[in-house]
Amino acid sequence: MLTKQISILIDNRPGRLARVTALLRDAGVNIRAISMADAPDFGIFRLVVDDTTRALKALKEGGFLADVSDVVAVELVDKPGALAAVLALLARGDVNIEYMYASLAEEAGKAVVYLRFEDSLRALAVLRDGGARILEQ
Repeated sequence: MLTKQISILIDNRPGRLARVTALLRDAGVNIRAISMADAPDFGIFRLVVDDTTRALKALKEGGFLADVSDVVAVELVDKPGALAAVLALLARGDVNIEYMYASLAEEAGKAVVYLRFEDSLRALAVLRDGGARILEQ
């Protein structure tokens, strides 16, 4: 199962991230995971939220450019080597990762890694065949 991720193009100046998170707060949207990539003039703020539709509406009404894409959410046991095992599985399957980020899971002792692939369907098959626990949004 693929998870929806929101990518927001943000100009690189003070207060812009605060504005995004305030819009989401006011819309009652809970952020599950975040990632920020920057360049000199702008950044890409990536989010996994509990209500993608409501988040997109609030962001667009707030004047932000936002887009939705798919990522794969894999649950890990929060212990040394858990991520290495998943990455080795993907390497053996010759699956390329474009980027990833992580967050703690709701369940104690668990983490979630969000992965973006060139070929998400192939990655899902490799992960499932290897016994990885794929989360649904």
